[in-house]
Amino acid sequence: METLEIIDKQADLDNAVLKTNPVQKELVEVVETETSGSQAVLDAFVAEGVDTIFGYPGGAIMPIYDALYDYHDRIKHILVRHEQGGIHAAQGYARSSGRVGVVFATSGPGATNLVTGLADAMIDSTPLVCITGQVYAHLLGTDAFQEVDVINITTPVTKWNYQVTDASEIPAVLAKAFHIAGTGRPGPVLIDITKNAQLQKFAYPGYKKCTFIRSYRPKPIVRKSYIEQAAQLINEAKKPFVIFGQGIILGKAEKEFKAFIEKGGLPAAWTILGLSALPTDHPQNVGMLGMHGNYGPNVLTNECDVLIAVGMRFDDRVTGRLDKYARQAKVIHLDIDPAEIDKNVKTTVPVWGDCKETLPLLTQLIEAKQHTEWLKKFGEFTQKEIEVVINDELNPTSEDLTMGEIINQLNELTNGNAIIVTDVGQHQMVTCRYAKFNETKSNITSGGAGTMGFALPAAIGAKYGAPHRTVVAIIGDGGVQMTIQELGTIMQTEVDVKILILNNRFLGMVRQWQQLFHDKRYSFVDIASPDYVMVAKGYRIEGQSISKRDQVKEALATMLNHKGAYLLEVMVGKENNVFPMVPQGCSVAEIRLS
Repeated sequence: METLEIIDKQADLDNAVLKTNPVQKELVEVVETETSGSQAVLDAFVAEGVDTIFGYPGGAIMPIYDALYDYHDRIKHILVRHEQGGIHAAQGYARSSGRVGVVFATSGPGATNLVTGLADAMIDSTPLVCITGQVYAHLLGTDAFQEVDVINITTPVTKWNYQVTDASEIPAVLAKAFHIAGTGRPGPVLIDITKNAQLQKFAYPGYKKCTFIRSYRPKPIVRKSYIEQAAQLINEAKKPFVIFGQGIILGKAEKEFKAFIEKGGLPAAWTILGLSALPTDHPQNVGMLGMHGNYGPNVLTNECDVLIAVGMRFDDRVTGRLDKYARQAKVIHLDIDPAEIDKNVKTTVPVWGDCKETLPLLTQLIEAKQHTEWLKKFGEFTQKEIEVVINDELNPTSEDLTMGEIINQLNELTNGNAIIVTDVGQHQMVTCRYAKFNETKSNITSGGAGTMGFALPAAIGAKYGAPHRTVVAIIGDGGVQMTIQELGTIMQTEVDVKILILNNRFLGMVRQWQQLFHDKRYSFVDIASPDYVMVAKGYRIEGQSISKRDQVKEALATMLNHKGAYLLEVMVGKENNVFPMVPQGCSVAEIRLS
């Protein structure tokens, strides 16, 4: 009773002070606008336009989840079944929407389960902001329950990471996180927030977006002299060849790139992450580069006189042996990341900068040309590939179904307008080779890391990033079993994702290598699968399994037309191989057709 009387007297005193001292009134009002660290996190997301978060709650991030309860009308939260599924879903969201993906995880194993996705996002330049909860600050370094040094673990696989121990840091740190993740060469950022900082109240100054960091220059200065030198080389070239990557898509420079190659009459080939930056059927699109790429682009890389690389990083799967790669060519490399210039392939003219800015400058200076005979040569190689490889893959005479004919039938039904999310393996290479795309941001796959298990959760995220588009996840029987628990996420959210499993009863890509280079010593690649249709039905997802050619078109149409998620398993030939193929340790010109 005595305590209540003291409180009442203090309240009266406060009211009296407010009436006589306007300065004190302002101070009290500031105190009344105090907010918690957790609320500051969510206010930052609202200010940054975040509409979807993928995550999994736990003890160390519980205060943020408690605050999220009051934001359900402004931000969707998708409860995944594993944190790796959460970060792959955030990647799919980022890749289909062109925005920053967001994922939540708790401390300890929750945080470490993000590492594979962070590595994948880092090498594929995917913009993410990852929030991990952490133990109380006073427990750091004591081996507390679920304490892991997530900062040191994730430093090699993040563009930037930071640990918050005081709530007052949160607004500025998150503003910096979104700026770093989404600008320049994009990438994943991880912010680790201790539990005390999530609970702590502080005088909230409001959220201000970050547009400048003194030590961070997202775009290099464009040098006019390099643009001029590059244009001169292109104008003098007899056999110019453009190879392009995801930098076109990340830079939102699809129109600028198309104008560039069309004015110059330049043949252009893509890396698997560059696929869909240029419509597949564009007359100057000559196909796919790399280990399982098209015949012409690989062979003619070593015949061109000027090689123009745009937004790609000369990955080893594209170049083959570097000492035998395009030695005859003068190389022009357009890239936003100066670290990529001269990293693998020596450049004659480096063109630093955002390709959305540099491509129009270059287009202005190049001469309008056709290069008809040079383009015709690519066509001749294509014809040979059709005769030796493509006809057998798309129109097989054997009883076994091929992956290529399935993709070809899918093309006819989607008209090249679907988002296709692939996992990693033979089906990935076949899909990239034969899928048709009319729109950008339509090919979503794990490129640099080659992460099996990527496709199913990434497809969920892709659908949330582009809800108006059809999303098809194409997965092998090996990869689907790595993240099959995300069928639970599909069940709970009722997200409309089409799942196409191409089942060859093998870890197909490894088996192909063992067949070709290890004398058919099939070592632990024969993988058994569950009844996928029954598993799907257990998650209240409709589906069917087929194995006959006359079932394919109707089954694909049923999948695409079904309202809601659908799983279709297609049993394909066990020992079909993906060709062409550049054997490891060989030049791209040594590509094998069979």
